[in-house]
Amino acid sequence: MSETQAYEKPQPVIDPGTKPFWDAAREHRLSIPRCRSCGKHHFYPRELCPHCHSDDIEWTDASGKGEIYSYTIARKPAGPVFASDVPYVIAMIALDEGPRMLTNIIAKDVEQVRIGDRVTVRFDDVTPELTLPKFTLDKD
Repeated sequence: MSETQAYEKPQPVIDPGTKPFWDAAREHRLSIPRCRSCGKHHFYPRELCPHCHSDDIEWTDASGKGEIYSYTIARKPAGPVFASDVPYVIAMIALDEGPRMLTNIIAKDVEQVRIGDRVTVRFDDVTPELTLPKFTLDKD
């Protein structure tokens, strides 16, 4: 993105509970919460473990690898700012660490995307303050 071009797409609200995730993304790291009590990772970030309800949570770097659990191809934009992106893939990724994460798949050919495909995180620096984790197909 050029420095003179503004990022016009909706941006996430970064609050104290999600700030570690977004800070890590800016550093091109995929960091997710892990419960110290039961040892399980979870996503989306929250103050209590969804598995055992402990509040003993830490942030850990994930491998950035996973597989497509489910997906759809958007052929009509979700608003004018997405018009240049169609067709694009919205997918639920099952991270190797266990949790699922909603994201975009960046693919050479969206028609080749399949459930079960292996993917790797890629970071899209959309503004100096915001980096979005997206995924690419390992077979691309």
